[in-house]
Amino acid sequence: MGDQMFNNQAADAVGAVGATGSTGKARSRRGRVAGAAVAVGALIAVGIAAHAEAASTPGSAGTAGTPVAVTSSPNRPATAPVAHLAEPGLGSGNLLQSEAFFQQGLSAVGATVDLTGKQALSACSGEETMRTLTKGKAAAYADVTWTFDTADSLLTESVADGSTSTAAASYEKQLNALVRDCQDEPDGHWYYGKAHPITLPTGEGHWYPSFNGNGEVAGGVAVIRSGHRVGIVELTGQPTNDPTYIEGITATALNQLAG
Repeated sequence: MGDQMFNNQAADAVGAVGATGSTGKARSRRGRVAGAAVAVGALIAVGIAAHAEAASTPGSAGTAGTPVAVTSSPNRPATAPVAHLAEPGLGSGNLLQSEAFFQQGLSAVGATVDLTGKQALSACSGEETMRTLTKGKAAAYADVTWTFDTADSLLTESVADGSTSTAAASYEKQLNALVRDCQDEPDGHWYYGKAHPITLPTGEGHWYPSFNGNGEVAGGVAVIRSGHRVGIVELTGQPTNDPTYIEGITATALNQLAG
């Protein structure tokens, strides 16, 4: 049986220790990400408990370098907490909000927002972050990790303000290259499907479905750009059997990025 995109890759990581050659390195990299994904889930649970009170207190919004978490309740749906804007105006309002997920079959329960650009970009890129990708030259960064009421679902988003459209286009190209590096994988490994372009009045991008080792849809990833802003969004999990739910998330993320 093929491995699930994240859940079974942790075991692969153990087997990849000491592996040599490009294949060994790729498997090790993705195995590390699998372990990191599990760790992130645990950290989010801890972070939400630690920051929930601060996130609900007026004036306690996060600043750059200070993650802010929020949870949902029956009378208060989860929304990305309002963080102080990082100059020149990129903040949590440019990230996906909880209402973006309902029509895609997902129910958000918590979010952790950060403005440092130090969140891992995707399951394929390993420890690569937006800050390392841009060599710290972006004018501003914003990240969010969303958890849902389904245990195997997780969404991460990382965006940056490249200051110029030329810089953002260069970062967009690099992000797409990172994703496409995981389209051709050995049998039994998860992989990204073909790129689907999307163009809106607010910007452009490409979305890619993800498939587990059995060839079943298991989420997806999208690279988006609006003017001098660029980002990457990845969903782990399968809210429906129709992979086009990634297109809907991509469109919403693009509109938020431009906002």
